[in-house]
This record gives sequence, structure tokens and C-alpha cells, in this order.
Amino acid sequence: MDRVEKMLGRMKAGKLYKCVDWDPEGKAKDLVDKFNSAPRSETMTRTGEYLGKLFAHMGKECYIEPPFYCDYGTNIHVGDYFYANTGLIVLDQCDVIIGDHAFLGPRVNIYCACHPIDAMIRNAGVELGKPVTIGDNVWIGGNTVINPGVTIGSNVVIGSGSVVTKNIPDGVIAAGNPCKVIRQITEKDRQYWLEQVKEFEADTGEQVLYCSGDASFVTRSVPWIGFI
Repeated sequence: MDRVEKMLGRMKAGKLYKCVDWDPEGKAKDLVDKFNSAPRSETMTRTGEYLGKLFAHMGKECYIEPPFYCDYGTNIHVGDYFYANTGLIVLDQCDVIIGDHAFLGPRVNIYCACHPIDAMIRNAGVELGKPVTIGDNVWIGGNTVINPGVTIGSNVVIGSGSVVTKNIPDGVIAAGNPCKVIRQITEKDRQYWLEQVKEFEADTGEQVLYCSGDASFVTRSVPWIGFI
């Protein structure tokens, strides 16, 4: 095992490592640059064309608004129907695993990168990473920061501007700095939104399709355009 493989292995394992030039030809950064500079006419195809070649996994019908930035890309796993608004930054020193039907608002930052608290060790140039996991059916508001090692459960709403420093359980609304659970998402919430859907269908004549499982509903048209 050469030094690059050794350091990358330690990085993904959450152990101290030193940064190495793992992509001397810059292929990963080139894919991100091509994605960010692609013409608007390629809006619906460029996510899979460029980032699909870079990510460890990309599910079906995923869309990311440019610009997008990441450290590696190869440690990012996204499920089906993933949408991220403009300005997503992912520092993926470790695995970033995102489930199905995840909606991310503008300028969401996901950080796996950590540094030693002790200044002497930190200044010596070693660092480490911790994985981030986001469940299914999660809506993360704009300008949210998700810190290393955090797990966000499924069916969760994170309020805009939150700084998520600890795990968030399933089925809650959470917000703040630091991000804390505000309340459970209940059947009352579902009934309220079902009433809104009925009004929408009656007024527009358009049908709303419901996603499988506990996901919220989406329309027949592309559901993520204009999402904030």
C-alpha cells in the first residue's frame, strides 16, 4: 500500500491523517468545474452527466443547482429524487450518505472535516474526518451547517440557518444554533397538508401524486424547481 492509499484509508476510517494529492491530474475538480460552467440548456442533464461520474452513488432523478463544491465527491452517496439548491458545499473526507427524497435549500454546508483541538497538534498538519448521514424525506433549510459526525433521521425538517452539532431523531422539526428539536411532526400536520392538497386539486384541476412510504407529496411536474 502506497502513502496515498494509506492516508485515504485512515481518512475514511476517521483516524488522523495527512492531506495527500490523491488526484494529481485534477479529474474530480475538472468534473465539478464542468458541471458549474455547463450552459443552462443542460440544466436537467448535467447533474448525472458530471456529478454522477464522480459520486460514489447517485440515485434516480437527482438534481443539484450550480454552483456546487466538494473536496472529493467520491465519498458522497445520494438516494433517489435528491434535490439541492444553489451553493451546496460538501467536505467529504468521510462518507456523506443522504437518503431518498432529500431537499436541501440554498447554501447548505455539510462538513466531515475535523481538526485537533490542541493547537500544537493541529499546526503539525494532521486532521481527521467523521461521516455524516441524512435519512429519507428530509428538508434542510437554506444556510444550514451540518457538522462532522452528525446523523439526521428520516422525515425531518431542519429550519433555515441552523447549525447541526448533534444527532437529530426521526420525525421532528428542529432548528437553531445549536440545532435543537422543536416538536414532533404529527398526524395533525399531515391532515393539514392533505386539506391544502384538496384545495389545490379543486382549484387547478391538477392531480397530486403521493410518494411511497412516509414521504410528503409531489406533483406530476418536476417537484424541485423553485424549491427554497
